[in-house]
Parts: sequence; structure tokens; C-alpha cells
Amino acid sequence: MRSRTPKVLHELCGIPMLLWPVRAAREAGAQRVIVVDSPERALEPLLPEGVELAVQPTPNGTGGAVSAAMGALDGAAGAAGGDGEGAVVVLSGDVPLLSAGAIAELVAAHAASGAAATMASTVLEDPSGYGRVVRAADGTVERVVETKRPGDASEAELQIHEVNTGIFAFSAGALRGALPRLTADNAQGELYLPQVLTLLREEGQRIEASIVQDERLVLGVNDRVALARVRKLAQAAIHERHMLAGVSIVDPDATVIEVDVEIGQDTVIEPFTTIRGSTRIGRECTIRHSYLVDCVLEDGVSVGPFGYLRPGAVLRRGSKAGTFVEIKNSDIGEGAKIPHLSYIGDATVGERTNLGAATITANYDGHAKHRTSVGADVRTGVDTTLVAPVEVGDGAYTGAGSVITEDVPPGALGMARERQRNIEGYAERRGDP
Repeated sequence: MRSRTPKVLHELCGIPMLLWPVRAAREAGAQRVIVVDSPERALEPLLPEGVELAVQPTPNGTGGAVSAAMGALDGAAGAAGGDGEGAVVVLSGDVPLLSAGAIAELVAAHAASGAAATMASTVLEDPSGYGRVVRAADGTVERVVETKRPGDASEAELQIHEVNTGIFAFSAGALRGALPRLTADNAQGELYLPQVLTLLREEGQRIEASIVQDERLVLGVNDRVALARVRKLAQAAIHERHMLAGVSIVDPDATVIEVDVEIGQDTVIEPFTTIRGSTRIGRECTIRHSYLVDCVLEDGVSVGPFGYLRPGAVLRRGSKAGTFVEIKNSDIGEGAKIPHLSYIGDATVGERTNLGAATITANYDGHAKHRTSVGADVRTGVDTTLVAPVEVGDGAYTGAGSVITEDVPPGALGMARERQRNIEGYAERRGDP
């Protein structure tokens, strides 16, 4: 990845890549989920509650990683296996698109076959970089040959297009017995988990492969080019989910919606819109060419074009944030309107209030943030600056061009500007042509 950030912590549609397989495993019904990390434990702060961490002391390959996970699993109630226990499923943190359904299918195939191990494989037109699946005459799996370095695989093996996805279901007993016998006799000097399959087969145990027909589900990420490819597929799936649920996305190719965003029926998302984080949008909203992050929109809200809703922005039913409006950490009341060219930060705006063009809340004094409170049915004139902390009462007005530094009582007109003076002959004195 050419990065200081661990590969599985690179972001994919709003969450670290690692959390995609973690979520899929939990959705598929995993009783326990164990994530393997390095001694630096960089992954630990991001793990959801209930997900366990196992530390791999040295970076000695996938076999070493699974050994660390089995060490955490062993001795606990509900540890997995085909000998009276459930299945041990091994997923890869850099194969993020695998669905809960595909995991469930693998587990079902493993249980039905009675095999010691069942691997998920797929067939790729270009299998470069993937371990090849070598099958026996009876169709079972004989072994997996890695291709990471020259010398790992023969020329004949490199011609195989069925590849190992790095996803397995094991009998716990069989896996537990084989892991200590792994060797680093390969070009990279690592413990390869697929060698477990060879060891089990040498003992006369059967190895099966369940082919994943949709190769997109098992695409791995080894660089930023592959991450971009996977992101495009993940984004398309997110768009499809929303559209099938009744959301209109006018141009999916020109729209970014992250995985945790919620959108209600009959909402329209127009092109060049980005919706990020845990944003929640209600029904029958319209979002035009805008950028939304961690905000809440109730039903019937209109945003944009060129709106910017930052974290903590809440727009109540039927409210509007118009052209070039930025809102941060503010509650905009039902039916309130901020039509254009305004910044509203750290504020509460009452119902049916209309904030005129270029209304600004000056919420920061250089040391601390302060809140502005604007009541219901308020009308601010164009180019009003509200210097927090300040309160504008219900039904009040402000004059255009005012800098409001004191509270405006309900129903009053707040004016804060110098009286206009016209200097006659000014241009002539300047010598203007």
C-alpha cells in the first residue's frame, strides 16, 4: 500500500476495510469473532464491542496468524470444530466484499460434506498473485500452491485459473492438530495456512472446495489500485441497496454514499452529492450537489445546491439549507429556511424562521465556542452577523447589514450599523476620470 497505515485500516466507503469481514461474520451468525493483530495492536481501538483480539507475535504468515487465533479460541466454551463443535471459519481482512450469505453457504457446504476442511475458491481470468487450487482426480482438493515469489509454483501450476480466496471452514480438531506441523519451506519463508490442507490430505482426510461464482465477492486488496476497484464495487452495492428501498439516486456514477448512511423512501439524491459517516436522512428529502457528514435530516428537508452539512447538524421536518449554506453543530427548527450564502454554527434556530442571505453566527472568540439562540418566526435581514453568545427572541427582526452583539427581545427589530453618510464630490476630489 506504500503507507504507514496498516492495509486493513485503509478506508472503504466510510469504515476501515477490516470491519467489512467482521460485520459479515457477525451477520452470518458467528458465535465469536477473533481478529489477529501485530504486537502494536493498531486494530484494537477500532474493533466493535464483543470482537476479540489475538496477537501474532511475529509476522510469520497466515499459518502463524491462525495459530494465534486458535490460541485465543482454545479452552473457551463454544470453541469451534467438526467434532461436536461448530466450524472454524477463517476470513481475510483484505477481502472485504465477502457477504454474510457467502459465509453461510461455505459453512453449510462444509457441514454437508463432512470434510476436514472446505475452502472457498473462485475462477479468475487473470489469477496472477493468487494461490492456485490443485485438484485430485476425484475432484477433491489436493493442495494449494502459493505464487507470491518465483519458485513457489511450477509453470503447469501457474496455468490453473481456480484460486484460493484465503477463506476456509475447518474442523477445529483437524486444524488444531495440523497447525504445529506447518513449515516455512517456501520462497517467502512463511507459514502458509493452505499447507494445512496438504497435511490433512496426507492423513487421508478429505478436503473440499466450494466455488464462489461471483468473483467480485472474493477480490483481495494488495495495493491502492485494487482498493479503488473494490471501492467502486462496494459503492455500487450501497447505491443498489438504497434504490431498491425506494431512494432515487439520479446519477449513481456521480454520487458517493458511505456504508452506514440511512436514507428514507422517496428521497432524491441529485448528482455530485457526497453523504458520509452516520448521516440519517428521512423521507421525501431532496439533496442537490451537496456534501453531508454525520448529520440528521428529518422528512421533507431540502439541501443545496452546494450545501455543506457538518457533524452535529440537525434539520427538522420541512426545513431548508439552500445554496452555499454551511451548517455545523446546529438544530434547525421545523419549516425554518436558510436560503443562501450563510454559515450557521453552534446555534439553535426556531420553527419557521427565515435567515436572510449572508447570515453568519460568529461562534468563536479565539478561545472558546459559544452558542447562538434564534427563536421561532424570526426574520434576519441580509448580511446579519450574530455574535455569540446572543439570543434573538421569537418573532424578532434584524436590519440588513447588522452586527448583533446584544440580545434582541421577542418582536423587536435589532439594528446595529452606522447611519449612512454621502460625501458630495468625493470622486472629483480623487481625480477619478
